[in-house]
Order: sequence, then C-alpha cells, then structure tokens
Amino acid sequence: MTQRGLGDRLEPLFRRLDRIAGGRTAAYTIPEEMREHPSTRRAFVAIAWLLAVEVLLGLGAVVVVIVLTARGSTVPWAVWMRSGVVLAITVTLFYFAWRAQRGYYWAYSRLKLFSKIFPVVTLVIAAIPGLYPLWMVTEQIVFSLILIGVSDYLSSDHMRAAFPKPS
Repeated sequence: MTQRGLGDRLEPLFRRLDRIAGGRTAAYTIPEEMREHPSTRRAFVAIAWLLAVEVLLGLGAVVVVIVLTARGSTVPWAVWMRSGVVLAITVTLFYFAWRAQRGYYWAYSRLKLFSKIFPVVTLVIAAIPGLYPLWMVTEQIVFSLILIGVSDYLSSDHMRAAFPKPS
C-alpha cells in the first residue's frame, strides 16, 4: 500500500473550497496536455516566484509594523489593516495559482481577475494623501507591479488558449 501525501489527504477539503470559490465551473479542468505544456509550466513557475516575492513583501510589512509598535511608535489602524490584508490576499492568490496549475479553470480566471483588479485598487488607495507612511506607499507600488507581472503571464496568448472558458 502506498502512503498518500498531505496534499492528497487534504484534497477533499480543497475540492469543497473549490466548489465555494469556483461555483458551477469548480470541477472543470483543462486537458492534461495543456497543463503539462512547457509554456504553461514555465508560466506557473514564474507566477509562483512572483507570488513568493509578494509573500515576503507582505511578511516584511507585518514585521515593520510590529517593530515600529515595539519601539513605541504609533502605527495607524490603516497600516495594521493593510499589512494583514496584503498577506491574506497573497496567500489566497497562491491557492488560486496552485489550483490553476492543477488545471482548474475557475482558479485561473480568479487569479487573472484579481491580478488585474488588486493593483488598481492598491494604487488608488496608496494615492490618498497621509493615509500611509512613505514606506508603505512604496510597498504598495511594488506589490502592484508584481501583480501586474502575474497578470501579464496569465494574459499571454498561450495561457488564454490553455484555459478556454467552459462552454
């Protein structure tokens, strides 16, 4: 008997999450040959690296907020909220990327949508004078640029062809 990995044992939980996030197309996957295509695999490797940088950026923001607070600085609520939200968003995007890599159309479409929307929202919020300190505005700009990179990979001709809309 073979020993199943943690991912295999948790797959029923992931499928439930997929049904919530993916709705009626939750079970639809792209063909194996498109999942395994070298261009698809390269795109997801690049996306994983970009999202890993996003996680580090989010963790860095949380650490900065904690250090500033520990040193006695008053950190506005908006800064605390933003640092936590960025980290949560990035973890969610990682989940979408992982499921999309496994061929789930719903995950690809959510990742593509959010990688286009979040940079716009982030940059608009960063432009509000006095809401965030300069270091956080800079973090938001970098966050947005990285997500634009993710969106660029997802919007390539190959990826659009690999993930056709379910009919």
